[in-house]
Amino acid sequence: MKSSNIGGQAVLEGVMMRNGGRYAVAVRKPDGEIVVDVQDYKSIVKKWTWLTTTPFIRGVFNFVDSLILGMKTLMFSTSFFEEEETAGRERQLNEAEARKQEKKENLMMGMTVAFSIVLAVLLFMVLPYILSSFLRRLGLSDIMFAVSEGLIRLSIFFLYIILISRMEDIKRVFMYHGAEHKCINCIEHGLELNVENVRKSSKQHKRCGTSFLLFVMVVSIIVHFFIQFDSAVLNVVVRIALLPVIAGISYELIKLAGSSENPVINLLSKPGLLLQKLTTSEPDDDMIEVGIRSVEAVFDWKTFLKENHR
Repeated sequence: MKSSNIGGQAVLEGVMMRNGGRYAVAVRKPDGEIVVDVQDYKSIVKKWTWLTTTPFIRGVFNFVDSLILGMKTLMFSTSFFEEEETAGRERQLNEAEARKQEKKENLMMGMTVAFSIVLAVLLFMVLPYILSSFLRRLGLSDIMFAVSEGLIRLSIFFLYIILISRMEDIKRVFMYHGAEHKCINCIEHGLELNVENVRKSSKQHKRCGTSFLLFVMVVSIIVHFFIQFDSAVLNVVVRIALLPVIAGISYELIKLAGSSENPVINLLSKPGLLLQKLTTSEPDDDMIEVGIRSVEAVFDWKTFLKENHR
């Protein structure tokens, strides 16, 4: 299987696909029309491209880039489902007010991304340490303490995934998530990109963000197992400080998984693929259509098939 190197995410009633320096968001509006928005991708470190190409360093900045792009495209998809009155007021904004509104939205988006990162650190890094510290009072050894912290971290992560997967709005997003994966798998397995072929393709993919997050959880457990201090405060500080390192290692693992069919790599990818059963669902044909439109806006799949699947 040849990797296409395209990736994306599900948004509200739509799919975003990114290919190199461009991305497209396809959204099905309430009236049934599919709207496709194609934009150039601008990295947060566009002046220092080496930060996004150097192994282990690139993972950190690509992760932050993905968060920002994900939030931006999610806001774009949400805009089609706001009340008509709100939409009407926005159309009446003059140019100066529109620029002011855009700056305000960018600020809010930046604050939202920052808040999301802080919340994730507290929930998946700090909280497991605090909870496992209570167990340490039972006389656990350093090894058992590290093991218990890791198990608590994984439990919180799995519980979070299970809880959000039960939300009605999220269920539809997960169906679009499935459509995104199916479209990519379709062309990477040498099939023409159409509804029938996409429908029979897998809804799981080794380069999925869900798998990346699981790698982050597992890598953090391994790293923290070997780095421990007597001071609780120092342990918490070090866990936060090591997060970029953990993200960098996890990014390289997910990148390797997406471009290799090595049996060992495939085995390492299995847990992430199993977890995707919770974060992806089978899409209907209308959702697949949206995914196809998003792919075609930024990726020449016909040339890809000619060059890689003759």
